Amino acid sequence: MPSKNPTTHDWNSSNVLDDVDFQEHEARQFRDLLCGGKEKSTEETTLSLLNVGEILKGRIVEISKDYVVIDVGLKSEGLVPIAEFTEPEELNLGGETEVYLDAAEGDDGQIVLSKEKARKFRQWEHIVNHCKEGSIVKGKVLRKVKGGLMVDIGMEAFLPGSQIDNKRIKNLDDFVGKTYDFKILKINIERKNIVVSRRELLEEERVVKKAELLENIQEGAIRKGVVKNITDFGVFLDLDGIDGLLHITDMTWKRIKHPSELVHMGQELEVVILHVDREKGRVALGLKQKEENPWEEIEKRYPPGTRVRGKIVNLVSYGAFIEIEEGIEGLIHVSEMSWTKNITEPSEMVHVGDEVEAIVLSVQKDEGKISLGIKQTERNPWEDVESKYPVGSSVMAEIRNLTNYGAFVELEPGVDGLIHISDLSWIKKVSHPSEVLKKGDKVEAIILSVDKESKKITLGVKQLSSNPWETIERSLPVGTLVHGTVTKTTAFGAFVQLDNGIEALIHVTELSDQPFAKVEDVIQKGDDVTAKVIKLDPEHKKIALSIKDYLIEKNQHNRDDIVVAPKAKKKKKKSSHEDEDMMDE
Repeated sequence: MPSKNPTTHDWNSSNVLDDVDFQEHEARQFRDLLCGGKEKSTEETTLSLLNVGEILKGRIVEISKDYVVIDVGLKSEGLVPIAEFTEPEELNLGGETEVYLDAAEGDDGQIVLSKEKARKFRQWEHIVNHCKEGSIVKGKVLRKVKGGLMVDIGMEAFLPGSQIDNKRIKNLDDFVGKTYDFKILKINIERKNIVVSRRELLEEERVVKKAELLENIQEGAIRKGVVKNITDFGVFLDLDGIDGLLHITDMTWKRIKHPSELVHMGQELEVVILHVDREKGRVALGLKQKEENPWEEIEKRYPPGTRVRGKIVNLVSYGAFIEIEEGIEGLIHVSEMSWTKNITEPSEMVHVGDEVEAIVLSVQKDEGKISLGIKQTERNPWEDVESKYPVGSSVMAEIRNLTNYGAFVELEPGVDGLIHISDLSWIKKVSHPSEVLKKGDKVEAIILSVDKESKKITLGVKQLSSNPWETIERSLPVGTLVHGTVTKTTAFGAFVQLDNGIEALIHVTELSDQPFAKVEDVIQKGDDVTAKVIKLDPEHKKIALSIKDYLIEKNQHNRDDIVVAPKAKKKKKKSSHEDEDMMDE
């Protein structure tokens, strides 16, 4: 039994005599009269004070409604609240009981006793003598305090919030009033307090269960687990002692974006053990494996060409997913949505929840993929394009779009063709299609080629007329005089458009038969000129003209045409009447 010590704390942090209190109390004892007004002797006072803070044995001499009177052999008897007697068999007249001497004198002159403090003193004494850090004790949760819970293990001990459980706790009040086993973490003898843990016992139990489970668990077995954590890649389940991972790909045969679409925290699931790694303590779980694999005979059920009907369940940038049966989804790529439209976003054709018909294009069982097409449910306008648009035939088409390299025309919905910029004119150099064509206009053209497989048709406008360059040597032989208008001047000469539309070049050396400094000194844009054909190159579509040769030849002809006129004979002077007659004539 610990020696008496006036400075020792009691269990409820009540007032305890320290050194100063002891001296003041001793002086007060000599002045005050106790027990019926009689003055206490120095011997009685000293005896009482020496016993303060000790456990004394006393005899029950009286029991009332609220108090029990106990004689401990001191100057007077003491009162103990009857509520401190937790065991009914202790309340016997004449029976002995242990009490704690709290004070040598109360307000009424009697000594102050406590049955409750005596019990707690014995409990602390028992814990110090029989328990140590790491011992397992049973206790009842009394109440919630800041930072944790207070637990009765024979005396009050502190249970920190972090040591209550091995999982997240939402409400501490759920533990109040319940009894658990606890592990003593720390005993502070000086402060007379104890810290306990429930979590460590749970973790130890978990380790044992995990070892047993890993030893006995078999792949293919069915186990129950509780969802304890949900991540982007899967779900962790508590299998009563060990965690298992249910990957998102093993949750369902159909496609999901996140595990939370199927499960929620705290949900109990029945899963299949897929793999056990006993060295690393990992368990892989499966949920979809409890059901028959709908992809098992997918190729037999949906061979290419099969018409299916289903609901659009998801839209992505490259297409739409359609569920054709439970757990089976197929992809309709944007390129397989329409023969006639250039689809860039699947929402242009379908929306989530729409029910559509499609044709199975291909099945990849191992990859879990089915390719579908919507446009295949309609007639392919390219199917008979070769017979409808034979090469050499003339068609009327609408200009749909102009590009740097040509113009796209629509022959019919879903069938477009291209008029290349080089097929717009035989004689004119076209820099951009917009120089001769306009979007929305109707244009006549000749079918030049048809490629059904590549879905390409080429057309030409210039082919509507004959190629003038094929007969240029006959129509404009060298030496022919031609007329035209200057369309452009450069440092090396001038370009002239002839009456037939062909453009020819007059080199700077062929502009004049007279010296000059610049091209603009002798010719300008817009001038009408006459020149002589001096060179033809049908292969490269070039004609060279010469004004100089034309002028030289013209001057030569003029000299050859000069005739010397004979001298005129002198005439006699006419009369005025004759002059008037000539004017009238």
